[in-house]
Amino acid sequence: NEKKNKLGSIDRDDQICEAKKYLEMVGLSVDPLTQVIQLGIGQQQLVEIAKAISKNAKVLILDEPTAPLTETEARNLFRIMRKLKESGVTCIFITHKLNEVFEMADRITVIRDGSVVITKQKSEMTEDEVIAHMVGREITDRYPKEEHHAGEVIFEVKNWTVMDPELPGNKLIDNVSFKIRKGEVLGISGLMGAGRTELALSLFGCYKGYTSGELYLDGKPITIKEPRTAIKNGIAYVSEDRKRYGLNLGKDILDNITIASLDKISKYGVIDNNKKIQAADRMIKAMTVKTPSNEQIVANLSGGNQQKVVLGKWLLTEPRILIMDEPTRGIDVGAKYEIYKIINQLIDQGVSVVMISSELPEILGMSDRILVMHEGKITGELDNYDLDQEKVMHYATGGRKNAK
Repeated sequence: NEKKNKLGSIDRDDQICEAKKYLEMVGLSVDPLTQVIQLGIGQQQLVEIAKAISKNAKVLILDEPTAPLTETEARNLFRIMRKLKESGVTCIFITHKLNEVFEMADRITVIRDGSVVITKQKSEMTEDEVIAHMVGREITDRYPKEEHHAGEVIFEVKNWTVMDPELPGNKLIDNVSFKIRKGEVLGISGLMGAGRTELALSLFGCYKGYTSGELYLDGKPITIKEPRTAIKNGIAYVSEDRKRYGLNLGKDILDNITIASLDKISKYGVIDNNKKIQAADRMIKAMTVKTPSNEQIVANLSGGNQQKVVLGKWLLTEPRILIMDEPTRGIDVGAKYEIYKIINQLIDQGVSVVMISSELPEILGMSDRILVMHEGKITGELDNYDLDQEKVMHYATGGRKNAK
């Protein structure tokens, strides 16, 4: 809220003090003069929440507020919501995370295909009943993990270091080494700020910071300085923020799905529209995108269908390694299940999937192997016979590899 002095101009000092107060309320320790574009997506979300609180509203609508937040940040938000409730504020909490629904809600309303399906007191419903109403059918296994038989090592990272472009000398990724095998789901876990996204971006050749180390594909050294090179080497990247980095929201599905594979639908530099339509329609069908046509503007699709378009775009490039950063963030249980099934199909085809996720049940439910990161380093590696939530959190908070 703008504070004005007697002359009608904005009192900058008072404005900064007010901003600090609301930022502290949401547990965000940043300089109020920091440009929002310089903040991570989770921090940006907290700024949005602080802004909403500053308006002293009687009704506060929170649309997927915890999607980009860490567990600690989400706990802090719930504390704020409880205080707002005690002060008489009504919170409409929209989320796909059922554990949050049953922790925070008094009443639950389920919406499917634009219509209200049911509204009941929380005490009158179970998670399984909510899921059944959300997807229109019962889902007995939320994580349809299948037995995968990983093959040979196809990609190796050695002594990989990524420097902070904003703070010279600060290492975001510190001397990381690991291997990716053919036909496996390699999960990467860790708290926000651990360096997971920076690692993915740098391997895809689109991070601004200086990188050093060695990359090997099929045992041969390669250099990746731009996404074009990564794509040519069979590496694809599904970004964590699909609306900002994964899609052109003002364009239709046809353009979005084919944009990374123009060489496959062109001849002598001219796009073959028939090939373009055929390729897009094939992916729309394979990804089960719910849309009236391939000319639908992507901004008009649901979050789950937008994510399927992003997946279709990268699968059209026929990748050998698919890096998925928060692949099910902000989508419903039914769409999540469909994406998990797609992951299993890719593994069956010999594709290697690297899945970065803040949701521990998802990482544990879908990964064959898990790398855990803390402050830019890999602090633990767990095989599928050794997957355990407590162990993952132990390494994510900086625990030693040889700790019991």
